[in-house]
Amino acid sequence: MPAARVKLNLHMPIWLNETDVRAAVSMAGLIETMESALASFSAGAVKQPVRTVIEPPGGFFASMPAYLGSTPAMGAKLVTVFHDNPSRGLPTHLATIVLLDPATGKLLAILDGRFITEARTAAVSAVAARYLAREDAAVLAIIGSGVQARSHLDALSLVRKFTEVRCWSPSATHVANFVAESRKYPVRAVESAETATRGADVIVLVTASPTPVIDDSWVKPGACVISVGACRPNQREMDPALVARARLIVDSRAAALKESGDVVQGILEGRFGEGHLAAELGQVVSDPQLGRRDAGEITIFKSLGLAVEDVAAADLAYRRATESRKGAAIG
Repeated sequence: MPAARVKLNLHMPIWLNETDVRAAVSMAGLIETMESALASFSAGAVKQPVRTVIEPPGGFFASMPAYLGSTPAMGAKLVTVFHDNPSRGLPTHLATIVLLDPATGKLLAILDGRFITEARTAAVSAVAARYLAREDAAVLAIIGSGVQARSHLDALSLVRKFTEVRCWSPSATHVANFVAESRKYPVRAVESAETATRGADVIVLVTASPTPVIDDSWVKPGACVISVGACRPNQREMDPALVARARLIVDSRAAALKESGDVVQGILEGRFGEGHLAAELGQVVSDPQLGRRDAGEITIFKSLGLAVEDVAAADLAYRRATESRKGAAIG
């Protein structure tokens, strides 16, 4: 009987909390994993629907399943967003990821998904900057000062060398905290979104705003805009004139046409058609000529977040954690 119990325990699913996940993955490794996952998605090697969303009072709840054949990996993320959570001492975004054996469907692991969502989002933006920002990009503007601002600063600094980082958000206290916590980077607070944006080479929008936070006239030729907020069809984060004149890259064409207000509303207003979506980021990874075409072109990456990103990140954390635990058991 004791031997049977030991055998059973060796095959039990594991639980990885946020501390476990942080210890298991690095941002550099996550960037490479996201680049591969995005290429697989756009090549048709991923099975996933556009996320299903329901809207309880005060927030929304989404389910995001995916199967990635190239790894292989399979699982699903359950994610909630409640913007009043900080008043309750909770993050606005909470998530749980279930990882399954792609050959049998057996449960392998349950992972806290809050940090994975934060980190993989920034890693995907770093992939976008790698392919869409000019190689000589030196000035970074961050609009927003929450957890995504912090993770994006870490991730983007791995793919471009910034000599100046400007940050603005409506909360001066949050900006001051962000600057204080980012001393290893050349970060400074500025007095307005316009001051942050004008002359910036890479502009990151990580806000909860349902209306545009930057104006078309503020964005210089050759800039790369990365828009992470406004993930519902009734929300916008960018001036529609900017979206209309830039080269627009998305993570998923199907998702952008359903979920992105910057895209959906622009089409409904007749500013552009579906063909304005130049490519998916995974297509650009496979064929960089689909991305930036010249030094003066403005590029936009509209990020909505894909289930395959969560599953690939969870699989990476699971593999690293199990390797570490096996090593500790042998030692």
